[in-house]
Amino acid sequence: MSVSNSQLLEFLNSLLKPEKVNDYCPNGLQVEGNSKVTKLVTGVTASQALIDHAVSINADAILVHHGYFWKSESPCITGMKRKRIQTLLQHNINLYAYHLPLDIHPSLGNNVQLAKLLGIVDISTLEQNNPQSVVMQGRFEGGICPNELTNLLTNMLTKIPLHEPANKTKIETVAWCTGGGQGYIDLAAEKGIDAYITGEVSEQTIHTAREMDIHFYAAGHHATERYGVKALGEYIQQKLEIESVFVDIDNPA
Repeated sequence: MSVSNSQLLEFLNSLLKPEKVNDYCPNGLQVEGNSKVTKLVTGVTASQALIDHAVSINADAILVHHGYFWKSESPCITGMKRKRIQTLLQHNINLYAYHLPLDIHPSLGNNVQLAKLLGIVDISTLEQNNPQSVVMQGRFEGGICPNELTNLLTNMLTKIPLHEPANKTKIETVAWCTGGGQGYIDLAAEKGIDAYITGEVSEQTIHTAREMDIHFYAAGHHATERYGVKALGEYIQQKLEIESVFVDIDNPA
């Protein structure tokens, strides 16, 4: 089976609704390639390694969470960016990218997929009156010990997280934001949440965790954001009956 690149774009836009999100990059079709899509590669970032893999298996399209053309970066197509885009164009490969719309999708998004992986229940947005919130809250049914959560993250994400402990010996409530969401720890702490999980850590994050007595876990930007685009690719394969292949290009960050 195959679909046109415009049909795939329409399907993705209808599902993810990027027009409702104020983002840092264009969401949708970023580089146009083959008019027909029969094989789709999905991955976290449109790196050269992911593109080269797509070329090696004759894919018509790539779908990622981290694409190109971010705000405040140089608009010039030079160096690394030139090589990436040149490879896409030479091999007629479409590049689709969805950033925040993929983070927040209620069933396929990075945040809800991470919650599913960790067994978090009673999920809702942490930011009140903001349906587009990128930070979520929930709870562990029956609670979980801090070391148990470290082991759970390690086993599920295949990466040992950085854990800054608090005085609480049991974690019941939890907030999280996949990727680079460490700035939301302040809001989580103000709301009395027991633990906060994200991908990255900043110097000031540790001070917040210590002084506001909240468990903090930095589990990896890449590691926490594998699961939305993987779930999206599987959904596309089911609904549109085109082949979808998830490729995990390892990244320790």
